Amino acid sequence: MESVLLFRTDRVGDFLLSLSLIKIIKINYPNSKITVVASKKNYDYIRSFDEIHDVVLLNNSLFSKLNLIFKLRKNNYDTVIVHDGKNRSRFVSFFLKYKKRILCFTNLIDTQLDIIRKACNDLGMTYHNSCLDFLENRKHTFIDIPFSNYVQLHIDEKWSHKKYIKKYVNIEPTDVQLLDFINKIISKDRNIIITTGKIKTKLLTNIKNKINSDKAIILENQNLLELENVVFKSNLLITCHGWISHIASARKIKQIDIIDEQYPYNKWTSHFRNYNYLFRKSFVNLSDEIFKLI
Repeated sequence: MESVLLFRTDRVGDFLLSLSLIKIIKINYPNSKITVVASKKNYDYIRSFDEIHDVVLLNNSLFSKLNLIFKLRKNNYDTVIVHDGKNRSRFVSFFLKYKKRILCFTNLIDTQLDIIRKACNDLGMTYHNSCLDFLENRKHTFIDIPFSNYVQLHIDEKWSHKKYIKKYVNIEPTDVQLLDFINKIISKDRNIIITTGKIKTKLLTNIKNKINSDKAIILENQNLLELENVVFKSNLLITCHGWISHIASARKIKQIDIIDEQYPYNKWTSHFRNYNYLFRKSFVNLSDEIFKLI
C-alpha cells in the first residue's frame, strides 16, 4: 500500500481519532504516503504532522466537491478511506481511482475505537493498542512554560451557559467561586495554568489581577499547537470535553473531563487512558467533586 487517501472533513478531535488508524497503516507500510482530505476547521492542524504527506481542503459546496474530484482523479490510490462518514466524502470518493475503498459509518452504535478496529480488519491489518500512543514522537519547540508540576484548567465556551448548548446543565462559576477554586488548587502545592484558546471569555476578566501570579498564570489567544504544548507538559488537565481531551489521553496525562449526562460521550472516550469524568452540575457541587479527584 503505497498511496492512501483518508477523508477527515470534520474537526480537530475527529482527526486525532484517525491518527490511531494512520499509525497502524504506517507500522504496516512505513513508506506509504498518506493524503488527508480536511475541512477548514482542521486543515492547518493536520499539516503540522510529519506522518501526513499532503493535505487537501474540501468545502461543503458543490463547486468545491467537483473541483476536488477533478484534482484527485489525476491520482491512482491504493486505498481510499472515508473515515469521517460524511455524505460529501463518500460522494467525492466514489469518482476517484482506487484499488480499494473503505467506508466507515460513524453511527452511535459503535464506539470510535470499534470503527477503527473494523477499518483495520477491512484493510487486512491487525489492530493493537500501541496505536493509542499516536503522539509519542510529537515535539514542540515553542512556548516557554515557567511552571512544572502544574494543573491545566482549560476554560472555553463550554463553561459559559449563554455561549454553549443551553439545554446542558449550567456550570458557569461566579467570579468569587472561580477565584476560590483556583486558590484551592494552589493550596494543594500545585501550580496552575489557565488556558482559553482563541475563545474570549469574561469569566477571567474580573479575577486576572487577583490571582497569585507566582503560582498561577492565564494564557489567552493560543493557537492549537500552543495549547497542545501546554497539555503535553501538564500533570493534570481539567476541561469540558474537547479535542485536547484526546491529547491528554494519547499522552496518558490524568484528566478530569466535565461532560453532560444526556450525551453519549463513551462513544468517543471508551479508549481513553488515565481518564476521569464528572457530569455537569452547579459549580459549587462540581468543584467539590473535582477536588476529590485531584
